[in-house]
Amino acid sequence: MQRAHELGCNTAQIFSHNPRTWAVGAIPADSVSMFRQLRKTYDIEPVFVHCSYLINLASSDLVVRDRSVRMLIQEMELADLLGAEYVVLHTGSASQDIPEVARKRAVDSLRLVSETKTWQAGLLLENTAGERGDISSRIKDLAEIIEGLGSSPLIKGVTIDTCHAFQAGYELTSAEGLSRIAGEIKTYIGSENLKLIHLNDSRRVFHSRVDRHEHIGEGAIGKKWIEKFINHPIFRNTPLVLETPKKSDEDDMRNLDIVRRLMRQSVFEPARKR
Repeated sequence: MQRAHELGCNTAQIFSHNPRTWAVGAIPADSVSMFRQLRKTYDIEPVFVHCSYLINLASSDLVVRDRSVRMLIQEMELADLLGAEYVVLHTGSASQDIPEVARKRAVDSLRLVSETKTWQAGLLLENTAGERGDISSRIKDLAEIIEGLGSSPLIKGVTIDTCHAFQAGYELTSAEGLSRIAGEIKTYIGSENLKLIHLNDSRRVFHSRVDRHEHIGEGAIGKKWIEKFINHPIFRNTPLVLETPKKSDEDDMRNLDIVRRLMRQSVFEPARKR
């Protein structure tokens, strides 16, 4: 939270543990207390917790799927402990299987999680880049998973990553492409259920199906179309989190400064720094 404040941010995304291991340690009580106090002091809201990269709720391997369900439950528990509003999830990969079958497994896994208990934090499903085995690269894919879970209170909406969308075939570098993704969100998800944008440029050219983030304005999407994206009516009041490359602390501020310059503050009610 201190870092978010120093960067002039009013929202933040964190990992509650090492996202590249299955081991999840307890968070010391004094760390929890400090986290909650700092976010209150600095008015950081909402707070998003990004899930472990190892979770694969769609895996055909029962052991992996079981571990993924248990880890997602831990993610939800830690989010509530920290007082975070949302948990961001990549649902998983189909590997060699048919995507529709794998999405059904993801739905079944999410149902197991939802039947465990009810959490204060809500789960957000994130779109993916369309790499081999991806089951949630299209807006309709996300909607299918959400609808498959029915009336469960677990899922509260979606996160849209600009690099992932661009790589999956949403041409964000044209007015038609922007209208298409906005229209699909409104039709299949509901604009009110768009809770977070991961704002990233793309290192690879359009529809390469490769998830490689780039600094804002230095990739294949570019400043012009990132500006149009963040000021589009369906996106402009949605919290933004950058996941751009970082070799030094200066990289974060440089990317944030660019985004802030690209915003037309007059369209926000109220206008707040991000």
